[in-house]
Amino acid sequence: MTQPRGSMRNRVWRDGKLEKEDFPFEQISDYLDQDGALVWVDLCDADQDDLAALAEELTLDPMAVEDAVGHAERAKATRYATHTFITVYAVNASEDERPLQDPLTSSISMTRVSAFVMPRGIVTVRHGQEFDIDQVVQRWDENPDLLKFGPGALVHGFLDYVVDGHFDAVQLIDDQIESLEDTLFDDESLSKVVQQQTYRVRRDLVDLRRAVLPMREVVNSVLRHRKDLDSPVELNSFYDDLYDHVLRATEWTESLRDMVSTIFETNLSLQDARLNTVMKKLTSWAAIIAIPTAITGYFGQNVPYPGFGKTWGTIASDVSIVAVALILYVSFKRRDWL
Repeated sequence: MTQPRGSMRNRVWRDGKLEKEDFPFEQISDYLDQDGALVWVDLCDADQDDLAALAEELTLDPMAVEDAVGHAERAKATRYATHTFITVYAVNASEDERPLQDPLTSSISMTRVSAFVMPRGIVTVRHGQEFDIDQVVQRWDENPDLLKFGPGALVHGFLDYVVDGHFDAVQLIDDQIESLEDTLFDDESLSKVVQQQTYRVRRDLVDLRRAVLPMREVVNSVLRHRKDLDSPVELNSFYDDLYDHVLRATEWTESLRDMVSTIFETNLSLQDARLNTVMKKLTSWAAIIAIPTAITGYFGQNVPYPGFGKTWGTIASDVSIVAVALILYVSFKRRDWL
């Protein structure tokens, strides 16, 4: 079995203690056949030929290998004769504040990660470097006592890191929605900016739901397959906690979906209210302007009237214009029409 063209990392533990890492590629199957050994292999940017050779060496199902390198595969956990295949979407949340005028810039990115779970180890397959596998390894190192329980401990650390990434992304979108709410009721905010922010958040939330919602079924399937493999009961509490986190992330995501819809509808309602306010103001000013027009038009008729041709007549007309205009202004102001 030749060295893969993509990057590779590996480790082997024995009785929960690290024995060796970064060993030659051709020794993978040898360690997997040894009692008491726990093996992890990570392939990044592996192509079809790499996985085909690995599948032949480790007796992996060809359909699972095809799913690992395929595009647009959905998150799932499938049990095969010799292994369980898991594919999930990890989410990276960016804290970088993008310009509000750029609705096409997303604040989250997703990376598909797959895993082949075997009786004595797992093989992870990553597409790109966005998924930080070092964080997963760190979780395994922080809980060395769990590793003696076999591949179930490795799977738990892997899925737990993915779910925590979902939580970070949901928290980021929640903060963005709160910022939207503050902007929404700001009298100085621009309607176009609010619309762009709302569109961006809704799009990110749609992408996030595609990663978060399937995790419930994935963890359920992993739990069922663990029972089929007689996995140690000592890991049950850890998986129950993981499943609880998945449910919380799912419920949180669904609630954010309702909040974004509410913000969108509220923004439309506020635009209608502002339009009505503008129309009231325009109508009020038109009424105020109409009075001087009517009075000057009346006194401009070519017929004698009280004060016609005299200075006090002009003064009386001016006073009438100002008095009536002020009366209308005060009246409309009290009604909040101006």
